Amino acid sequence: MIAAEFPHTFRILGAPHNARKRVDVAVAFDAYRRCDPRARVIEESYLGVFQFGEDFAVHLAKTRSTRGFVGKTWSNFIWLDVDRDTAAGGVERAIVDTRQLLVTLIERYLVPEECLLPFISGGKGCHLGLPTALWAPAGGESYHLVARAFAERIATAAGIGIDMGVYDRVRAFRSPNSRHPRTGLHKKFVPPHQFALLTADDAVILAAQPAPFELPDLSGMGRLPALAAEWQAASETVAMREVAFEERRRDIATGAAMAKVNRLTLDLIRGEPVAVGDRHRTVYSASRNLAEAGAPRQLVFELLREAALDTGLPPREVDRQIECGFLAATRSASEPGPDEATRRNTPEGER
Repeated sequence: MIAAEFPHTFRILGAPHNARKRVDVAVAFDAYRRCDPRARVIEESYLGVFQFGEDFAVHLAKTRSTRGFVGKTWSNFIWLDVDRDTAAGGVERAIVDTRQLLVTLIERYLVPEECLLPFISGGKGCHLGLPTALWAPAGGESYHLVARAFAERIATAAGIGIDMGVYDRVRAFRSPNSRHPRTGLHKKFVPPHQFALLTADDAVILAAQPAPFELPDLSGMGRLPALAAEWQAASETVAMREVAFEERRRDIATGAAMAKVNRLTLDLIRGEPVAVGDRHRTVYSASRNLAEAGAPRQLVFELLREAALDTGLPPREVDRQIECGFLAATRSASEPGPDEATRRNTPEGER
């Protein structure tokens, strides 16, 4: 069973800057699910969005940090984060869009309704858990990148935007039933059949108190071909991107190609609007593009930081994405992505 290869994740109790502590995934998630007193659901807390093997346990014990971990990952769920600020319609719009995700997964991908785990976040968004047992993907060093591409494909099929910043290798994600630091409301499970009738007012009432919930019984479920096909397509996309990135890097290094500032980078610098779900990726890509074009680190920060802050990302996350992109321009394609930051993650959960 693949879950046995990846039994570890990390937990943050309290604010995002607090220490990451290694926990057993099954034990920790179950404690939050049942509102076990040890989970302390009346407080703010986070769990890693992905799961890890023994190399992560060694890394965390040695460094006391998740920073710099580049090993394999896997997960019991792929989490889809639907975040809508006030200008985009707030939690009311988030509920509508999450409902569209549910309909798409049920009708297009033939996912049984009872297998899905929708949550109201207690902030201005919703989270939807899709069990990976429905198509049984293998873990790996690029698993988190494939998960990102897979989630994007599902969201595109549903015709909505999701937050693409939650798929970093060592990203933290709000724990089930935990308390939102700003609103005081809880991340609350809402059964899919009830979610279909949920209103924004209902969400506030439901999120006032945590409550135990049951996980779906997947013991008799076979693999769903449509989800397996989407995962395969996402895997191929990631593989092609890695090959293209390595070829591009090699051509620039040998002088066979010139590094140019692309349109996405220029649009960000000029202050063009960036969709909420694309903010992390846009800043990261722009930083990498400038570094490939020969810009030194200080210039990259000077060109991007103010524009990136204007997208609504918090300062710590802006600096992290710029640093990640800059580092990726000088590293191999097997080490891409925001996980390589020298700073701690800003988890979801602030929303």
